[in-house]
Amino acid sequence: MVDRQWGVPTQLGSRIPLVSLVQTLAVAEHLNFRHAANALGVSLSSVSARVKALEEDLGILLFERHARGVRLTEAGRRFVESVATGVDQLDHAVKTAGMAASGEWGRLRIGVHAMTSRSFLAELIAQYREDHPGIEVEITEGTARETVMQLRADRLDIVFVAGTPELPDCHSRRIWTEPIVAAVPDRHPLAEMSAVTWADLAGETFLVRHGGTGPQVHDHIVLRLAGRWPASSIQRFDVERGTLLSMVGQGFGITIVGAATSLLPSSSVVFLPIADESEPVPFSAVWSPFNRSAVLRNLLTLASKMGQADPTGLSRRDSSRPIAQQ
Repeated sequence: MVDRQWGVPTQLGSRIPLVSLVQTLAVAEHLNFRHAANALGVSLSSVSARVKALEEDLGILLFERHARGVRLTEAGRRFVESVATGVDQLDHAVKTAGMAASGEWGRLRIGVHAMTSRSFLAELIAQYREDHPGIEVEITEGTARETVMQLRADRLDIVFVAGTPELPDCHSRRIWTEPIVAAVPDRHPLAEMSAVTWADLAGETFLVRHGGTGPQVHDHIVLRLAGRWPASSIQRFDVERGTLLSMVGQGFGITIVGAATSLLPSSSVVFLPIADESEPVPFSAVWSPFNRSAVLRNLLTLASKMGQADPTGLSRRDSSRPIAQQ
């Protein structure tokens, strides 16, 4: 129950309209009812009536009226300071909620197999961050199996993997493709060729990683060289991609990579197109069907748009040099 006696404070009920508080703040700022009304674009009578009703509901005199305007009482000053803070917080909450609903504020957790400067994936994430500066982008690197498991555990919002996985509990979409190239030491007999075939690679020692796309690379090599002679050897290493390329350059063996990897600075390594590799490797986005956030939707929209414009993911590379010379 509200006690309307002046000077007797009462509890603030939730029925006090926000507009009354906003108009009271305007009067406190201008110290004049007419100026406050003009600033808000409302009538003088509206402001006067709402402030008076608020004072009566609170049981507190907020303003001392005089001929030239008003002056805050001590109680009014303290009330206005607290209300101003609350209104600012409410305004911030409304704005951030609206930004989150439109995908302009929040967090996006991305799982990737690798990140190569100037690759399609790097360009995609860079463009997304430029378009949506209010989004905090987190990137986790791992194998397709690892990142999909994290996606299912709701620790990632989207993952990008090699291939076109068909997962019954996830949505997926093919985004871009990359040709496969062979990485060989620059002193290898094949390094002088403009392109190689899988028959040329038979009998070689292949190096693959345990992480990243290593498992897919291993299976692809086994599939392409099955039944060929001489038999090839495949050695696995728990190293980063840059280290694996360094091992290739030092003559430990050869490997196969997506063409985007040829964008990396790699001394003593030559990248050769594989002439009988008929189709490039597709890369897909995978996400949960229960994730309907605008943050994710905006990334998928951008990925599809960029993928249609640049399906091979290589139009941004320096095309002045053939792969074999990079």
